[in-house]
Amino acid sequence: MATLDDVRAIAAGLPGVEERIDGHRGGATWRVTSGAFVWQRGPSGRDLEQLSALGREWPPGEVVGVRTDGLPVKDALLETYPEVFFTIPHFDGFPAVLVRLDAIEVDHLREVITDAWLLKAPKRAASEWLAAHPPAPG
Repeated sequence: MATLDDVRAIAAGLPGVEERIDGHRGGATWRVTSGAFVWQRGPSGRDLEQLSALGREWPPGEVVGVRTDGLPVKDALLETYPEVFFTIPHFDGFPAVLVRLDAIEVDHLREVITDAWLLKAPKRAASEWLAAHPPAPG
């Protein structure tokens, strides 16, 4: 089970990351110069209405949004880990998933956040990070 403190530690450990408080929703957002890659996400009234109309509810606990490498990756995460990842109508057509922090292991969260950071990080920073952190032999 992960926490918002785990999100903060993982994101802050990546090069060039800045934490900001979202002026619209009030939650924390972690970003690089090209944009956000992980953000704290609570439901809006409209989110709750749309979910209710679909016969669904917003899950209890802390939730973060995380960028994905396109809609196929988003769909794969939603299908493979339905207890961890979910989406809402507001995210239709947008390459991101919502993550239930109380349902994800910290190592899996680290992988998802790092993948999101690699999508938004400057190419040089991403290349240098990848060279210093080669994937484990599989």
